[in-house]
Amino acid sequence: MTLYLQTYPARSMRRWAAQPRSLNVNIREEDEAYELSALVPGLTADDLNIQVLEDVVRIEGEFKADETAFLLRELPQGPFARTLRLPAAIDADHVEAHIANGILTLRLPKAESARPKKIKVNVN
Repeated sequence: MTLYLQTYPARSMRRWAAQPRSLNVNIREEDEAYELSALVPGLTADDLNIQVLEDVVRIEGEFKADETAFLLRELPQGPFARTLRLPAAIDADHVEAHIANGILTLRLPKAESARPKKIKVNVN
């Protein structure tokens, strides 16, 4: 097997490495909540900072840099941050977060004011 590596000037790589990365997410809408999933390999709950304010969710953290010399390095390293504005307000008191097998899952319940209301029609 032949492995081809493309080199980059050291100056541009340092500048690129210093910038915080964005975290890729999937968001699914359910009737009463949003469910957000993100890949966070190697991180624990203590490595993450999650904030919710009205309809905005912010996830921050840092992938630890391994000082070992690599032939090819593609796994994430360094700080990351992601801020998302959702279509409806979130009930921050009931947000649930879990990490299992390198996947962060957030259940973000919609605020009562953002949930659809059923209106009963009376017949006279």
